[in-house]
Amino acid sequence: MARGSRRQGTPRRRNRDRHGRGLRGPLYPATLPAARSRAERFDALVLEALEPIEARWRTELTQLDVAVDDVPDIQSDDNGDVVEDGNVPLARLVPAGADRRARIVLYRRPLEARAKDGADLSDLVHDVLVEQVANYLGLDPDVIDGD
Repeated sequence: MARGSRRQGTPRRRNRDRHGRGLRGPLYPATLPAARSRAERFDALVLEALEPIEARWRTELTQLDVAVDDVPDIQSDDNGDVVEDGNVPLARLVPAGADRRARIVLYRRPLEARAKDGADLSDLVHDVLVEQVANYLGLDPDVIDGD
């Protein structure tokens, strides 16, 4: 088959990449923490911040879910308590309904934008979770975070 005479409808197969260096692979093996995406690292940070709260208040939090969204929904209605920085929501407590459980939703991008570094983000996520759990239980945040 000549170079310019390809059959119509037949997909072209490449045996190598454009510059002949071989196929691209992952930069880091999947077993290393550096291979995780920002969203996966944030999810792990939320679980780490939730662990001591859940250990202390396990029985009271059995009907509560914790979720992470990238950004807040602009058209969302004002159901529940909202933790805001200016006009940007950082988290929302969605009360239980007839067909759903209560849920705390943390917004990843606004929280990451307000943190200076990883330690600051960890502290911010912990503080927001404590405040939302306190709103859910109707308690003071110092009682939730107390030792």
